Amino acid sequence: QVQLVESGGGLVQPGGSLRLSCAASGTIYSINTMGWYRQAPGKQRELVAVISSSGSTNYADSVKDRFTISRDNAKNTVYLQMNSLKPEETAIYYCYADVRTSTTMFFRRYWGQGTQVTVSS
Repeated sequence: QVQLVESGGGLVQPGGSLRLSCAASGTIYSINTMGWYRQAPGKQRELVAVISSSGSTNYADSVKDRFTISRDNAKNTVYLQMNSLKPEETAIYYCYADVRTSTTMFFRRYWGQGTQVTVSS
């Protein structure tokens, strides 16, 4: 089994910064794409950023130039550095990882439990 544990959420003032972390553990043979989604109250979950195993990245237009996704493959961990945060970005942030648990298995997506980010003065 594979578990993803997130950390780093909290309360921050508008314009502030937070860094989220998400560590994968368990029976891991390899990890392909990792990324972050968020879900604000009353809204659908939306993709924030993704990073491939080779380090290629993609971002939602709304977070480009403010958020940075990165990963440490040795630690099976993905990060999301969030700068210049806005109140409308208050949401639960979820990480995911596409994991293969053996050489004979296909990649399967696993999710973290979510971490609350609140942007408010």
